[in-house]
Amino acid sequence: MGEKLIKLAVNGGIDFGAKLNGKQLLMLARYMGEEQELEVTTFQQLYVDVPESRLEEAKADFSSVGLSCYPVGNYVKSLRTCNFCKGELEEGMPVAKEINRRIAGRVVPFTLKPAYTGCPVGCGEPLVNDIGVIKQHGERFDLYVGGKAKGLDARTGELFADGLEEDALYGLIDRLIDLYAAEGKKREQFAKFVGRYGLDELKEKVMA
Repeated sequence: MGEKLIKLAVNGGIDFGAKLNGKQLLMLARYMGEEQELEVTTFQQLYVDVPESRLEEAKADFSSVGLSCYPVGNYVKSLRTCNFCKGELEEGMPVAKEINRRIAGRVVPFTLKPAYTGCPVGCGEPLVNDIGVIKQHGERFDLYVGGKAKGLDARTGELFADGLEEDALYGLIDRLIDLYAAEGKKREQFAKFVGRYGLDELKEKVMA
């Protein structure tokens, strides 16, 4: 029986779209056998299996070429983003990076998928993910919750708060995830948690 493998979620970080360069691909290949495959997820991540004894070495190597690593399972996923077609500052990439820094990898009852888009076109699909952020004109942000992309009960998220400044946005997202982590049932999807709690009650609790 071979050594235990640990699955890592890897991407090129929060940047202009989901891209990898040659150095990053070569580094990933160093940790793969000839028959081993990379799993490409719908959330701008690659899943790679790393031997347990080389886990910390792999994380350091991946980081050295600009790859970000995240745990796989019941955690907050790394932030899904749009391609930031109008530029880093205009579409709020620093805000997207800060959101990702604050929440990615946090333990939750069930995998939570956040998404961000830099304008109302919504290329990052924020309305069909658990937590969605849309940047509006004038450095303000709208926050949506409870979107669901798959299943017969698929639906768009509901507007939770609009016209938010950066700090208010970060605070609401933090408190939403805190509440879900504390009161969500085991393997309860975030959309179901929002439905069970009720949008008005959720607002009252989080905005108090």
